[in-house]
Amino acid sequence: MSKIAVVYWSGTGNTESMAKAVLNGAKSAGAEGVLFSASEFDPSAADDFDGIAFGCPSMGSEELEESEFAPMFEACEGKLEGKKTALFGSYGWGDGEWMRSWRDKCLSDGARLTGECVICNGEPDDGILKKCEALGASLV
Repeated sequence: MSKIAVVYWSGTGNTESMAKAVLNGAKSAGAEGVLFSASEFDPSAADDFDGIAFGCPSMGSEELEESEFAPMFEACEGKLEGKKTALFGSYGWGDGEWMRSWRDKCLSDGARLTGECVICNGEPDDGILKKCEALGASLV
Protein backbone atom coordinates (compact mmCIF):
# COMPACT_ATOMS: atom_id res chain seq x y z
CA MET A 1 0.00 0.00 0.00
CA SER A 2 1.34 3.44 -0.94
CA LYS A 3 1.80 5.97 1.80
CA ILE A 4 1.04 9.55 0.72
CA ALA A 5 1.57 12.83 2.58
CA VAL A 6 -0.52 15.88 1.72
CA VAL A 7 1.25 18.95 3.07
CA TYR A 8 -0.33 22.39 2.74
CA TRP A 9 -0.55 25.97 3.98
CA SER A 10 -3.80 27.89 3.76
CA GLY A 11 -4.68 31.41 4.79
CA THR A 12 -8.34 31.54 3.74
CA GLY A 13 -9.29 27.85 3.67
CA ASN A 14 -9.24 27.53 -0.14
CA THR A 15 -6.00 25.55 -0.31
CA GLU A 16 -7.06 23.53 2.73
CA SER A 17 -10.23 22.44 0.86
CA MET A 18 -8.05 21.43 -2.08
CA ALA A 19 -5.72 19.48 0.26
CA LYS A 20 -8.62 17.50 1.69
CA ALA A 21 -9.76 16.61 -1.85
CA VAL A 22 -6.21 15.50 -2.78
CA LEU A 23 -6.16 13.31 0.34
CA ASN A 24 -9.56 11.81 -0.52
CA GLY A 25 -8.34 11.01 -4.03
CA ALA A 26 -5.24 9.23 -2.72
CA LYS A 27 -7.29 7.24 -0.22
CA SER A 28 -9.91 6.34 -2.84
CA ALA A 29 -7.10 4.96 -5.00
CA GLY A 30 -6.02 2.68 -2.16
CA ALA A 31 -3.27 4.66 -0.45
CA GLU A 32 -2.73 5.36 3.18
CA GLY A 33 -2.89 9.15 3.30
CA VAL A 34 -1.88 11.63 5.98
CA LEU A 35 -2.79 15.33 5.99
CA PHE A 36 -0.29 17.83 7.45
CA SER A 37 -0.22 21.59 7.73
CA ALA A 38 3.17 23.01 6.75
CA SER A 39 4.02 23.66 10.40
CA GLU A 40 3.18 20.04 11.34
CA PHE A 41 5.30 18.35 8.66
CA ASP A 42 8.85 17.37 9.58
CA PRO A 43 10.92 17.38 6.36
CA SER A 44 13.02 14.50 7.72
CA ALA A 45 9.87 12.35 7.43
CA ALA A 46 9.70 12.82 3.64
CA ASP A 47 11.53 9.53 3.14
CA ASP A 48 8.71 7.74 4.99
CA PHE A 49 6.26 8.50 2.16
CA ASP A 50 5.99 7.07 -1.36
CA GLY A 51 4.59 10.36 -2.61
CA ILE A 52 3.98 13.89 -1.40
CA ALA A 53 1.41 16.44 -2.51
CA PHE A 54 2.35 20.01 -1.64
CA GLY A 55 -0.27 22.76 -1.57
CA CYS A 56 0.34 26.47 -1.15
CA PRO A 57 -1.49 29.56 -2.37
CA SER A 58 0.16 32.36 -4.26
CA MET A 59 1.38 35.08 -1.92
CA GLY A 60 2.91 38.52 -2.44
CA SER A 61 4.16 38.84 -5.99
CA GLU A 62 3.29 35.24 -6.91
CA GLU A 63 5.50 33.32 -4.50
CA LEU A 64 5.11 30.63 -1.85
CA GLU A 65 4.08 31.62 1.67
CA GLU A 66 7.35 32.72 3.29
CA SER A 67 7.13 32.13 7.04
CA GLU A 68 5.97 28.49 7.30
CA PHE A 69 5.58 26.87 3.90
CA ALA A 70 8.68 28.02 1.98
CA PRO A 71 11.19 27.02 4.72
CA MET A 72 9.52 23.60 5.10
CA PHE A 73 9.50 23.05 1.32
CA GLU A 74 13.15 24.14 0.95
CA ALA A 75 14.09 21.60 3.63
CA CYS A 76 12.29 18.90 1.59
CA GLU A 77 13.89 19.75 -1.75
CA GLY A 78 16.91 17.49 -1.26
CA LYS A 79 14.54 14.53 -0.76
CA LEU A 80 12.51 15.01 -3.96
CA GLU A 81 14.86 13.17 -6.36
CA GLY A 82 12.70 10.41 -7.86
CA LYS A 83 9.86 11.10 -5.40
CA LYS A 84 6.27 11.07 -6.69
CA THR A 85 5.21 14.67 -6.22
CA ALA A 86 2.07 16.70 -6.88
CA LEU A 87 1.44 20.45 -6.56
CA PHE A 88 -1.73 22.45 -5.99
CA GLY A 89 -2.89 25.81 -4.69
CA SER A 90 -5.17 28.79 -5.01
CA TYR A 91 -4.55 32.39 -5.96
CA GLY A 92 -6.37 35.69 -5.96
CA TRP A 93 -4.34 37.68 -8.46
CA GLY A 94 -1.82 37.12 -11.23
CA ASP A 95 -1.89 34.32 -13.77
CA GLY A 96 -0.38 31.33 -11.97
CA GLU A 97 3.28 32.26 -12.41
CA TRP A 98 4.04 31.03 -8.88
CA MET A 99 2.89 27.53 -9.82
CA ARG A 100 4.93 27.43 -13.03
CA SER A 101 8.05 28.54 -11.11
CA TRP A 102 7.35 26.02 -8.34
CA ARG A 103 6.81 23.21 -10.86
CA ASP A 104 10.11 24.07 -12.58
CA LYS A 105 11.90 24.05 -9.23
CA CYS A 106 10.52 20.58 -8.43
CA LEU A 107 11.56 19.27 -11.84
CA SER A 108 15.08 20.64 -11.36
CA ASP A 109 15.13 18.88 -7.97
CA GLY A 110 14.43 15.59 -9.78
CA ALA A 111 10.86 15.18 -8.53
CA ARG A 112 8.53 12.89 -10.50
CA LEU A 113 5.45 15.06 -11.02
CA THR A 114 2.56 12.65 -11.30
CA GLY A 115 -0.10 14.92 -12.77
CA GLU A 116 -0.94 18.41 -13.92
CA CYS A 117 -0.59 21.00 -11.18
CA VAL A 118 -4.02 22.15 -9.99
CA ILE A 119 -4.64 25.85 -9.40
CA CYS A 120 -7.79 27.86 -8.88
CA ASN A 121 -8.65 31.50 -8.57
CA GLY A 122 -10.43 31.95 -5.25
CA GLU A 123 -12.60 29.26 -3.76
CA PRO A 124 -12.38 25.84 -5.43
CA ASP A 125 -15.57 24.71 -7.17
CA ASP A 126 -16.66 21.10 -7.72
CA GLY A 127 -14.65 20.85 -10.95
CA ILE A 128 -11.43 21.93 -9.22
CA LEU A 129 -12.06 19.59 -6.30
CA LYS A 130 -12.48 16.68 -8.76
CA LYS A 131 -9.14 17.65 -10.35
CA CYS A 132 -7.61 17.62 -6.86
CA GLU A 133 -9.00 14.13 -6.23
CA ALA A 134 -7.50 12.95 -9.52
CA LEU A 135 -4.18 14.56 -8.53
CA GLY A 136 -4.22 12.61 -5.25
CA ALA A 137 -4.99 9.38 -7.10
CA SER A 138 -2.09 10.03 -9.47
CA LEU A 139 0.34 9.71 -6.55
CA VAL A 140 -0.71 6.12 -5.84
